[in-house]
Amino acid sequence: MRKFWLLSLGLGMIGLQTVKAQQVIELYPGAIPGAKAAPASYKERQTVKDGKVTGLSKVFQPTITLYQPAAAMANGTAVIICPGGGYQHLAISHEGEEVAKRFNEKGVTAIVLKYRLPDDTTMVDKSFGPLQDAEQAIYMVRKNAARWKINPAKIGIMGFSAGGHLASSLAVHYGDSKIENKEKLSLRPDFAVLVYPVVSFLASPHTGSVKNLIGANGTQAQREYFSNELQVNAETPSTFLVHANDDKTVPVENSILFNQALVKNKVAVETHLYQAGGHGFGLHNKTTADDWFERLENWMKANQL
Repeated sequence: MRKFWLLSLGLGMIGLQTVKAQQVIELYPGAIPGAKAAPASYKERQTVKDGKVTGLSKVFQPTITLYQPAAAMANGTAVIICPGGGYQHLAISHEGEEVAKRFNEKGVTAIVLKYRLPDDTTMVDKSFGPLQDAEQAIYMVRKNAARWKINPAKIGIMGFSAGGHLASSLAVHYGDSKIENKEKLSLRPDFAVLVYPVVSFLASPHTGSVKNLIGANGTQAQREYFSNELQVNAETPSTFLVHANDDKTVPVENSILFNQALVKNKVAVETHLYQAGGHGFGLHNKTTADDWFERLENWMKANQL
């Protein structure tokens, strides 16, 4: 087993401490299944703004970062967070770290998934690399639930934009296992949170995400498999959706289609559509005084999460 890295943080004291030190953990204990050896010239790239890493690209070594709330606040719920970026980069700061810390303030354990970005150079089948990583993430969280003081029946998946596509893919394809799972642990999320998500590869698709995941010549079968609104059934986990009606990057129809599919299959769903906000607003839709995260908190409480 490869060692855990501790990432030291200067958290400061703002009232009571709500966040513990973070652990950055390699997603796979050994060789990554389905991976190709990356050439020496293939390097992960960072986008840095004001001295802070805000984005990542060319990710081929996946990790999870564990954000734990203070022990006195922990309620046993955990959320795996998938940042967006069109399957080309990861908005690791405002759709990852910031969200994780907000969850910690509510007593929820957060796990930010740095998933591999599809690339034929580093993957045998790039279309399944991200989904494989999401499956491995929930496997790891369930396997370590007792150690991390998590209720194994309260583990959710969350995603923004293309990360929302990944999260919804796990929500509907959790039975299509791409990983080693000797313990036969359930890979089904107990709930899903999708924020301005890519959902469909057929109706109102985000063409960049489609091309990056399955290629310019992706087959009809691939497009249908990854059109997650078509894969919903009665066992799909309950879902919370957020989208802006004026989103010009990922049309709001993606969330509407998923909502409709869930309702048709009698799966609990709550959807918040904002008049404006565009795309990629993270926690902060500056066009409204409403805080969608507070709506999420209310939904989680109502569903005993």
